[in-house]
Amino acid sequence: MSEQGTYELVSQIAASIRARCARVPKVALVLGSGLGAFVDELDDKSIIPYSEIPGFPVSSVHGHAGNLVFGRIAGLDVVAMQGRIHFYECGELQRVVLPVRVLKALGAEIFIATNAAGGVNRNFAPGELMLIRDHLNMMMAASPLIGPNDERFGPRFPDMSEPYAKTLCDAIERAAERLGQPLQQGVYCAFHGPEYETPAEVRMAALLGADAVGMSTVPEVIAANHMGMRCAGISCITNLASGIGDEKLSHEDVMATGKRAAASFCRLLSASLEEIAKQLDTTER
Repeated sequence: MSEQGTYELVSQIAASIRARCARVPKVALVLGSGLGAFVDELDDKSIIPYSEIPGFPVSSVHGHAGNLVFGRIAGLDVVAMQGRIHFYECGELQRVVLPVRVLKALGAEIFIATNAAGGVNRNFAPGELMLIRDHLNMMMAASPLIGPNDERFGPRFPDMSEPYAKTLCDAIERAAERLGQPLQQGVYCAFHGPEYETPAEVRMAALLGADAVGMSTVPEVIAANHMGMRCAGISCITNLASGIGDEKLSHEDVMATGKRAAASFCRLLSASLEEIAKQLDTTER
């Protein structure tokens, strides 16, 4: 996919979506494996299956419903992606981040990514939530910005000194405190997958400063920062990473833990959007 052609494709996809739903979302969310139930929290929903949007990438992974859901919560217009396409599915990072570029074209200024992740930090337990404060991209060994740069998206060399906006992270932290809900914090390390990490790879990630590992989110956050969006991220720790625990890893177990954690995840995300709405009311007066 050439970068020059990507802008036109994004514009076409966005126009196709607007023809079915004219809402302008302020916040865009990507809901990871087992976390799609959050859309039940939205009011006045409009649902468009990815398969009905020409050119929009469709995930083949179980647990990713494949819907674009518009709605309102805490007075905010939001759009949520129920599932995402992964690098290991298509082998093309520009395609992985195409949906994020479409969300920006639809008007979203804030991007919140969620995912299922393996816990590297030995203080983490399955079912806990982790606020992503930073990430490591080295294990994915590529960037969605490689290739020609289209200045209509963003600059050739975007700043990444604050990939996860401190103001948004603080809002999520306040939400957790208000709920009395435990919230871990840490660094997320992206591997390309689809195989789970080996114990040696997990030890390496830990030495580099990772608290959790997974197969998504980082490319999307890079592209969102490239376009000037403010970002935040939440991981659901669905398992202990290889070598940390004794259990063999399976997608079924990841899905089961995500389902068990869904209630606490939905509470936190709803409360976080309330805090973000308050923040926007203060800054946009």
